[in-house]
Order: sequence, then structure tokens, then C-alpha cells
Amino acid sequence: MAVEREGAITFKNNPVTLIGEEVKVGDTAKDFTVLAQGLKPYSLNDGKGKVRLISVVPSIDTGVCEAQTRRFNEEAAKLEGVEVLTVSVDLPFAQARWCGAEGIENVKMLSDHRDLSFGEAFGVAIKQLRLLARAIFVLDADNKVTYVEYVSEATNHPDYDKAIAATKEAAAK
Repeated sequence: MAVEREGAITFKNNPVTLIGEEVKVGDTAKDFTVLAQGLKPYSLNDGKGKVRLISVVPSIDTGVCEAQTRRFNEEAAKLEGVEVLTVSVDLPFAQARWCGAEGIENVKMLSDHRDLSFGEAFGVAIKQLRLLARAIFVLDADNKVTYVEYVSEATNHPDYDKAIAATKEAAAK
């Protein structure tokens, strides 16, 4: 049974429970399987050997999630040798539709809709809502976690500048 962290964050100022252990800097990332476009499975090992910035959003069809994904899409174009992932529980079809409408081409969209594998592995599955909490993770080429931000209020923006700086630092090693 997965660990439950009551009141770990708030969603619209209401405390919620996150499923899964809190990920910390220095941890080795736990494996997960999500769905990429075309319903193709994507796991932690699919990006091994690359630095990854993982942007986690509750739903791509909300203002803050859209802004977060757009910002990291812009940054991804400038980051050499880095894979930028956006994970949500939106269906892959909805993610593809949104990306096409918004011209998002530099971020790999991943869906955790099927079984919350990523959500539980990274401790971001919101028990009450079956959504993912807003968070940012940076993994080095060996899947070591070098940066973590769990946004304390899910409707707020993450610290983009810190996440980008951490990604550049991981890529420079």
C-alpha cells in the first residue's frame, strides 16, 4: 500500500492528501509507466542518459497549467541535451489536441491517466481528486533527482527560474 501524506499541499486552499513518498534531492527516481502520444508506453528508462525536467500539472486545460507548459516549451528550445516532459492525468488525445492548437512542439506530453504510476512514484497523486499535484523534478542522466519543487498550493505557479537554473546545472555536468 502506498504512503499517504495528508495535508501535504492545498488545492484551492483546501488541504489534500498526496499518495506516494515525497521525493527528495539525491534520491534515485522510481520507475513509472505512463502513456505518450499514440498510447505508446513511456517509462523512466526511456529517457535514461538524458537530463530531464519533469513538469507536473493537474490539467492542461487550466490557465496556470497552460502557462507552465508554454514556459517550459519555450525553455526546452534553448536547453541542449535536455528532455522536457509534462505529466498530467489528461488523456493523450486531449494533450495532443491542446499541443496542436497551442503550437507546443518542444515538450513531450505524458498521460498518467491509466494507473497513476508516475503520481505514486513521485508522490504527486492527489487522493481526493485523482489529479496530479503541481510539481517540478529535475533528473540527471543517471536518474538521480537534482531538484524538487512541490508547489504548496496547487493553483499557484512553480518557481520557473529555479527549475531552469537547476536543469542547466544538471546538463552542465
